Amino acid sequence: MSTTKKITVGALAAALGVTTLTACGDGGSDKASDGGGTKSKTVTLVSHDSFNASKEVLKEFTKETGYTVKVLKSGDAGEAVNKAILTKGAPQGDVFFGVDNTLLSRALDNGLFEPYEAKGLDRVPADVQLDKDKHRVTPVDTGDICVNYDKKYFADKKLAPPQTFDDLAKPQYKDLLVVENPERSSPGLGFLLGTAAQYGDEGWQDYWKKLKANGVKVVDSWELAYNQEFSGSAGGKQAKGDRPLVVSYASSPPVEVLYADPQPAEAPTGVSTGTCFRQIEFAGLLTGAKNPEGGKALIDFMIGKKFQDDMPLQMFVNPVAKDAALPELFSQHGVTVDKPHTVAPEKIAEKRDGWIRSWSSLVLK
Repeated sequence: MSTTKKITVGALAAALGVTTLTACGDGGSDKASDGGGTKSKTVTLVSHDSFNASKEVLKEFTKETGYTVKVLKSGDAGEAVNKAILTKGAPQGDVFFGVDNTLLSRALDNGLFEPYEAKGLDRVPADVQLDKDKHRVTPVDTGDICVNYDKKYFADKKLAPPQTFDDLAKPQYKDLLVVENPERSSPGLGFLLGTAAQYGDEGWQDYWKKLKANGVKVVDSWELAYNQEFSGSAGGKQAKGDRPLVVSYASSPPVEVLYADPQPAEAPTGVSTGTCFRQIEFAGLLTGAKNPEGGKALIDFMIGKKFQDDMPLQMFVNPVAKDAALPELFSQHGVTVDKPHTVAPEKIAEKRDGWIRSWSSLVLK
């Protein structure tokens, strides 16, 4: 869910009046004597805005390792990756979390990460270890980028919500969908890749012509789409959003339940499961990190059971560890996508920038 995604929990929580964690520190010195020298006792995690972890879990990391985590948030996943590239060699932190399979080749080609084989990788399925030969990044979570719909809108209109990409281009859904710009937004890029997977190199542009003719609205970020334009979210209701279809995540409905007061028995939003694209998020040790040992310890911890169990209701993503447990609320109100669309990492690396340029020329002009 940067992300996130994965859902941007910080933005959604803000719309619902919830304060999220920005950093965890003990307020004291970040240096400690180490046999005649000094070493940092702070490890800095650079991430997108949707990173979140419970204070108790981060305190457990400090208890186990002696390191305190400082979190530096850097915008949407795409923005955060671009900032990391600009500071390559003199990074703002030790570990980067939130690069996903849509942007992974950009990060790897720019040499952002030092190889490190994390402890506990045997508990992570091989199919999400996209850099398993070199271990420059470690998979931490998965999520599915999907169209969400406003249940009340479709019930009131006595209209069945769309379930597939083809459905979204039908006349009955004209002027109902809002999407994010793939040049600026990770969910927007995932949705574009989903259409490329569905229709192929020869067909995806024709599909977007149909969406454009059917009144698709494009905004720059997930927060604008979900918390301003989408009529089904708490934020969208406050903003009087009028679009009952939005590109978000399969795990968005549990967020609407968790932060509602009182909590409803059923989520107010649903998921169009035929529109989903599988996202995998990674963490990596930044090249030039000032505290590489602390960074390695943090990566180990992020695929450990405590952190993995904590993630579903903190970032609304699926843990990658086989022994992780899903909370009941997440399982009850989230949606399992059995056959998400995927694109091979090599093809994303080869085609991504060209797809984005073609999309921009086609849709934004």
